[in-house]
Amino acid sequence: MAQAVAANVKTRTAAAEKAAVWRWSGKTKQGDVRSGEMEAQDPGAVEARLRQMGIEPTKVKKKPKELSLSFGGGVSTKDILVFTRQFSVMIDAGLPLVQALDIIGNQADNVAFRKILLTVKSKVEAGSTFADALAEHPKAFDELFVQLVRAGEIGGILDTILQRLGAYIEKNDKLKRRVKGAMVYPAIVLTIAIGVVVVLIAFVVPTFEKMFKDMGGSLPAPTQFLINVSYGFRSQWYLFLGIPTAAFVAFKQAVKKGRGQEIWHDTVLKAPLFGPLAKKVAVARFTRTLGTMLSSGVPILDALEIVAKAAGNKTVEKGILYVRAKISEGKNIAGPLAETGVFPPMVVQMIGVGEATGAMDAMLNKIADFYDDEVDVAVAALTSMIEPLMMVFLGGTVGFFMIAMYLPIFSMAGTVK
Repeated sequence: MAQAVAANVKTRTAAAEKAAVWRWSGKTKQGDVRSGEMEAQDPGAVEARLRQMGIEPTKVKKKPKELSLSFGGGVSTKDILVFTRQFSVMIDAGLPLVQALDIIGNQADNVAFRKILLTVKSKVEAGSTFADALAEHPKAFDELFVQLVRAGEIGGILDTILQRLGAYIEKNDKLKRRVKGAMVYPAIVLTIAIGVVVVLIAFVVPTFEKMFKDMGGSLPAPTQFLINVSYGFRSQWYLFLGIPTAAFVAFKQAVKKGRGQEIWHDTVLKAPLFGPLAKKVAVARFTRTLGTMLSSGVPILDALEIVAKAAGNKTVEKGILYVRAKISEGKNIAGPLAETGVFPPMVVQMIGVGEATGAMDAMLNKIADFYDDEVDVAVAALTSMIEPLMMVFLGGTVGFFMIAMYLPIFSMAGTVK
């Protein structure tokens, strides 16, 4: 059986590699002119497929290969959100799936996303399900999106699922932007501080150094320290730039996967300033994603597996997978959730109440709304706390330079007196 499936997959892959994209135009029985693109082996296959669809082909031409000039070319969250909103409206209005994909695909501003949508349309025209066609583009449509679409297709409620997906993507994107927005101010201040320090070390300190040499005598320790750092920076600047860069790259690689990633993610959740915010973001994402999937009819075990992958934190992911394992053994969700130690007691109790009353999806969405507000409060508090700390850091750095540079002058003035 497994060999037959593998052979079938290889046959389909080989066929797909030989297939080309054809631009066609034709007329329906009512006389309406239609046009579009279709992936097939030859023009005859396109004409046969069109006649099955009730369209008499008038022109079939092979699509020329496009010159690909990609500058980033990724698919943004905004592209996915706009597509989901527009597509749900069209499906709700009764437009056929292929026609809706054709309209949205041809008017998409993002060239990379346009190609993806038109490829999806061709796959659906060729007989693939919408979910399977989306699954071939994981960089644009993640597993959560694909599974919810599949549930919508099976249940015949694709328009409703797409509306829920649109609301989920929008709220999740707002959550990300809030957290990123909180990091903008510290990043700007830190960049300015580094720039000021580099300018002082590279250009200001050498001027004072020459003056101090002409004065003669020993220098105070802070002044001598800055002069040594300045000399080292000017003579071996590549080390000052290379060592921090290499350390940063090594750190990124260490926390990218494996045990290093687990330790880092656990440290983030327990950090004094950022830990509470990270935990609230994790709870909001978990409850929003799980609530959306359960209300769309996805079984809880499948939903938890997908939610774990979308958690964004290894500690949270391990906790969710632990809960999934316990549920598969016949336990309820509240007990294992409490055992993980990741989720606050209030969240566990509310989920337990939702499970007992049979309204867990609604309860999860209420928790997500509550924690969205909590993230807003936490971001505002963190920003108000970071602002004075960064100003003190910047002022202290510049102040240290000024004091170190003027100490010899003050000493000389005291000697003259």
